[in-house]
Amino acid sequence: MKIKSEKDFWAGLLFVVVGIGFTWGATAYSFGNSARPGPGYFPFGLGIILALIGALILFEALTIEVEGGEKIGGWPLKQAGIILGSVVVFGLLLPRLGMAITLPVLIFLSSLASGEFNWKEVLLNIVILTVGSWGIFIKGLGLTIPLWPTFITT
Repeated sequence: MKIKSEKDFWAGLLFVVVGIGFTWGATAYSFGNSARPGPGYFPFGLGIILALIGALILFEALTIEVEGGEKIGGWPLKQAGIILGSVVVFGLLLPRLGMAITLPVLIFLSSLASGEFNWKEVLLNIVILTVGSWGIFIKGLGLTIPLWPTFITT
């Protein structure tokens, strides 16, 4: 069988694998019932839906002809390394420097992975995402994430 769209084939395969993983992982939790769902109820259903969507995408990638075959191209390893590194830096700095400093560092570093770096857009993202994260996680959910560096708050 010939793959007609590489992008759709690999995306569908990823959906199927992740969906099966969620479904399998959810079996370790109690399901409950429709009136009182347990902790395994939602991930199980989500995994089934995700696997079915992936199967549909896979089917289309193998049957529907696409001009040029939609090749995947090269793997952006440099960009993936920059993003992974920025997440590691975020995890290391958050307990020491707090969200107000660490989140802008994460956003700036990860934006360097793009070939379309723009200072104005990066600064706008920093402001919106930092204020939004503070509002959602610290104020809204009451999580004990440090906002400011430890040397300021002690």
